[in-house]
Amino acid sequence: MSFSLDFQYAYGRPQQTALFRSQCEDFCVVEHLAVQPSGEGEHVYLYVQKRDNNTAWLAKQIAHLAGVKPMDVGYCGLKDRRAVTRQWFSVYLPKGPEPDWAQLNDENFQVLEVSRCQRKLRRGGHSHNDFVIRLRDIEASPELEQRLGKIALAVPNYFGEQRFGIEGNNLVRAQEWFEQGKTIKNRQQRGLIMSAARSYLFNLVLSERLQQNNWLAAITGEVLLNQKITGPLWGRGQLASEAEVKALEVGVLQSWEMWQERLEHLGLSQDRRALSLSPIAFNHQFLDDGLELSFGLPPGCYATAILRELCHLRQPEIL
Repeated sequence: MSFSLDFQYAYGRPQQTALFRSQCEDFCVVEHLAVQPSGEGEHVYLYVQKRDNNTAWLAKQIAHLAGVKPMDVGYCGLKDRRAVTRQWFSVYLPKGPEPDWAQLNDENFQVLEVSRCQRKLRRGGHSHNDFVIRLRDIEASPELEQRLGKIALAVPNYFGEQRFGIEGNNLVRAQEWFEQGKTIKNRQQRGLIMSAARSYLFNLVLSERLQQNNWLAAITGEVLLNQKITGPLWGRGQLASEAEVKALEVGVLQSWEMWQERLEHLGLSQDRRALSLSPIAFNHQFLDDGLELSFGLPPGCYATAILRELCHLRQPEIL
């Protein structure tokens, strides 16, 4: 079974294409913590800049240097590999001297700041991410300017394709697990696959609401979160939506009952996610070789949700 990731667009299918992430420097991310480190506590906080490196891999290198278990290293979220990103890591070191963190430094990784705090960093423990993105081989046009104006106000809050793995492989694995009984022993992988499955069901509901043109217009039975219309993140318990909204959500997911049952059985609880996303301080400028975008996003939101409404992305193969 193949899984379509061609979800409905808010402003029509884009007309232009652009080269995306031809260089790591074309995708820059700066993470901002919700609470700044106090300077005291059992957890060392490292503010680092990485280039062309995976967050999880770097966490293992930090754990190795510190002589701690990988679970003792925390971070707020996974940052893209093919990018230049700045983010925080925490390391549980209640006793003894700290290692020389400069030993981590190389041409693609630098420790920028060291502090301490009382708490381990957890997923979603940041206030927002700031992005500066350069798209190449794209030209200014009236149609593109109109799209940019609409995108500055709101886009569908889809989970990005990276959540589903290369060519949707995480969804294939979910199907093998949920429907064919194939086990996944690795705890981290289990969590990844569960999240992908849950996210896919949300995207299906959001795509249908775009099709019906009511993703921004409330209908009977809505559940609001920070004054935004929401969709379901599946798990145990009753749907919080009612009336027309509940009928829509149940109808869209009718053929996914087995996945719903498995997500419930695995212990996830019903939750809600906003259907729309409004970028923070969205700006753009056309350059000689393309278009530069800058904006901020809250935790759990994807820059690709912004980009997919603007143009089709061509990405180089990453070895």
